[in-house]
Amino acid sequence: MTDRLSMLHEWLRVDLGLTNYDLQPASEDASFRRYYRVITAGKTQIVMDAPPDKEDCQPFLDVTKRLLAADVNVPCVFAQDLQQGFLLLSDLGTRLYLGELNENRADRLYGDAITTLVKMQTRSSVENLPLYTEALLIQEMGLFNDYLLDKHLQQPLTEQPLAQLRALFVYLAESATSQPQVFVHRDFHSRNLILNQNNPGVIDYQDAVVGPVSYDLVSLLKDCYIKWPQSKVEQWLLQYHRQLVNVMGVQVSREEFRRWFDLMGVQRHLKASGIFARLYHRDGKTDYLKDIPRTLSYILDLKDEYPELQYLMALLQDTVLPGLARR
Repeated sequence: MTDRLSMLHEWLRVDLGLTNYDLQPASEDASFRRYYRVITAGKTQIVMDAPPDKEDCQPFLDVTKRLLAADVNVPCVFAQDLQQGFLLLSDLGTRLYLGELNENRADRLYGDAITTLVKMQTRSSVENLPLYTEALLIQEMGLFNDYLLDKHLQQPLTEQPLAQLRALFVYLAESATSQPQVFVHRDFHSRNLILNQNNPGVIDYQDAVVGPVSYDLVSLLKDCYIKWPQSKVEQWLLQYHRQLVNVMGVQVSREEFRRWFDLMGVQRHLKASGIFARLYHRDGKTDYLKDIPRTLSYILDLKDEYPELQYLMALLQDTVLPGLARR
């Protein structure tokens, strides 16, 4: 038994008074956090284990309050020990969207998710939330170069191509920051949405920021873990656009919003592919490597629509995808 697990058992037994319970792993996380399901007398709750030297529970607690006040279905916090990094939460269930989505259910589930997204964006307080700045957006895209190209594929760019790539990062960041700025979950996708009675339950929102209005929609509809035909994505995109105009009052044409959405997707998928490579090299997590080709495929889908992305398209087709195939 690890030291963290021993500490967790002691907290449950001594501080919370639980004597007869079963503790099971609840989910895998891309951070240093771990989640366990506590089962006692037929009742289940979730324990978050966030080592305080690596994770800070305060943002989770802060954003939880904001989302509960906005009537978003997120876990309630029953107990906390911030010094040790433990939280006891309500259990939203085990039915992640990723395992529940199919052709028959997708329209309903994505419809519910879009309704919740609009609720988050219109009702959640953003006071004192961190800003998704141009510098942060560029820094995130740098993970693509640092971890996927340099470290994983061992294909570092020479000076001129690197300058082209960095210029593209600036272009994408400028597009993002030019959009209306709203509450952004940052990982609003099929592994963080849970099918339940008050659908969907929403988790993993502690990194919320004030940022581009299209960001969470990209996370949802251009999901790194599941991909839908373009015709379905267009249908859901139009559904959101109607609410953007009629509910949120953002007067933007479908064409302009589509451009925001597509370019935001390029930023997110460069970032995500770099994160997946970092999870492998830094944290020894191999499962995310298989998601990189799907993640980058969203960028390649745009190759005939955005001439300003042609350098990136060539880089992906000539260097990155062949390198991934060799790995």
